[in-house]
Amino acid sequence: KFSHSHSRSMSSSSSSLLVLGLVAALVLFVAHSEAAYCNECGSASYTDINAACSQYSGWSQECCRCIASHESGGNIHACNKNTDGSLDVGLWQINDRNWSSCSGGSPPCDVASNLACAKKVRAWGGDTWRFWSTCSACGCCSRA
Repeated sequence: KFSHSHSRSMSSSSSSLLVLGLVAALVLFVAHSEAAYCNECGSASYTDINAACSQYSGWSQECCRCIASHESGGNIHACNKNTDGSLDVGLWQINDRNWSSCSGGSPPCDVASNLACAKKVRAWGGDTWRFWSTCSACGCCSRA
């Protein structure tokens, strides 16, 4: 027979497990929700970064390859959620705050629309790569 205090600790233990279970379920739900939104472009699809960069001759091919490699690894459907809640998508990881200005408000999920956005973002940065967080790693922040 359980003592009254033992019964209380079992109840407390059960409550702790229930709370832990609910927290775990919430974490999984939130993670799934974020992943579902980030998968808007579809599953991973890789392209030849050299071929994508060579579609535009107005920038350093070396910088373009380095930026795209660091940003997406060549995955045209790459999606990254930033700490401020914004999303970056595509080969050049175009931020969702720019989608309305460069891709009609839709995520630029293919090479052509991501390229068009990347060209605009570079233009806004004075035809440099300074708006990409990886520009320092590539030595390209002030380069065309």
